Amino acid sequence: MTDTRRTALVIGASRTLGLGLAAAYLRRDWDVIGTVRGSRRTGLHDLAETSGGRLTIESLEMTEPEQISALRDRLARRTLDLLFVNAAITRGDLPIGEVPTDMFTEVMVTNALSPMRVVEALRPLVAPTGTIGVMSSDQGSIALNTEGGQDLYRASKSALNQLMRSYAARHAEDTRKLLLVDPGWVRTELGGPDAELSVEESIPGVVETIERHRAEPGLHFVDHQGQVVPW
Repeated sequence: MTDTRRTALVIGASRTLGLGLAAAYLRRDWDVIGTVRGSRRTGLHDLAETSGGRLTIESLEMTEPEQISALRDRLARRTLDLLFVNAAITRGDLPIGEVPTDMFTEVMVTNALSPMRVVEALRPLVAPTGTIGVMSSDQGSIALNTEGGQDLYRASKSALNQLMRSYAARHAEDTRKLLLVDPGWVRTELGGPDAELSVEESIPGVVETIERHRAEPGLHFVDHQGQVVPW
């Protein structure tokens, strides 16, 4: 009998939202490939031990282009139903005029450039009926920015959104589904302890939103409840 189990690749799956995504897709009986940085043990390794061989761990430093290429080569024989890039950093809430140049570069490379490099490089592995998703944020919305703050992080997510729009326009005939997903304000290292949602509250909605858009071509910017986020 042919194995019809679907496969998800989650970039940045060692903890919090990425780990939650990996666990959620395992519960849905998918095969999952999750990436971690470096060689240290993470929560993903613990999850793999209970996955019955359905979770594979790959090492990836997303900001290193040669590592992206190496991952693509290692996965060349796999077909992905979902490629989801989950990675972001913040370096504090400084007014943009006080942000050092090296900090600006680090955040922009990690939050905007590197996810798009992953999308561009791994797109051929995604089935024509598959989905490419990137974790964004409503803080990347220009229309919703009425209070300011988090200048650099907001700018990096806005840049990510803009780059995804350019990517979608360049591949307008592609049948793969494209999603920018806002997970909500989640209690992670990035979101902080006062955030409204736990990972367990956010991730089921993220997964349902991804599934809901499987039949809708083109690019969509949506939140964990499936609502459209204004650009």
